[in-house]
Amino acid sequence: MKTSDPYSITGLTCNNCANKVKAALASHATDINLSADLSQITLQSPTLSIEALNEKLKQIGNYKIGQPILASTPGGDAEVQAIKDEKTTSDDDSPSTIARYQPLILVFAYILLVTLAIEVASGNFQLHRFMPNFMAGFFLVFSFFKLLDLRGFASSYAMYDIGAKKLPIYAYIYPFIELGLGTAYLLAYRPMLTNAITFVVMTFSSIGVILAVMNKQKIKCACLGTGFNLPMTTVTIIEDVLMAAMAAWMLLY
Repeated sequence: MKTSDPYSITGLTCNNCANKVKAALASHATDINLSADLSQITLQSPTLSIEALNEKLKQIGNYKIGQPILASTPGGDAEVQAIKDEKTTSDDDSPSTIARYQPLILVFAYILLVTLAIEVASGNFQLHRFMPNFMAGFFLVFSFFKLLDLRGFASSYAMYDIGAKKLPIYAYIYPFIELGLGTAYLLAYRPMLTNAITFVVMTFSSIGVILAVMNKQKIKCACLGTGFNLPMTTVTIIEDVLMAAMAAWMLLY
């Protein structure tokens, strides 16, 4: 690995991530610097190869050092600035934002399609049957994506959830709570208790999301685990509040 040249780095979403990366690599370089947007890393006198450094990063989260950014070559500064300008334009572009949410939109669409198909097959639409089936699909599918990379999810979730911040083990338990709720809705097991737990869990989860969005934290939403780069925005708030509202409605009516 060449000394002093900046390299691209992915997976960093907040200052907490930056501190974790610096701590993990501190013994393998004399100095570590990260760019303001957390997209570049510079290491002075690194003692390991990129591959070895990435192995160290795997132990703490979904972080990865990529290609060198040759800002010192002729026109390099302009090239780096162009990359930054392109990134800024892409982040502010509505079609790009919609494309980022495509996995979430597709998941919701599939769950909705299957749930509506059940109502069609039943011969008549019943809201009290539709909602539990929808929520069963929601919790089962979303827990599946979280469990694909439980450690990565827990690391991301602890960045904004108020419960996981104070009690890190909760971030590891949360996907199993969703799995249990999904199974309970599917089996129609003690509906009042299931809805009450859902309301509490989703309301509690919404608080952390709302605070993160209000504070304009640039972090990744962990709702679909670490497999998708979903930004934390009002869409995430709507997702959590919707589930809490559906549970509350079934409790009252």
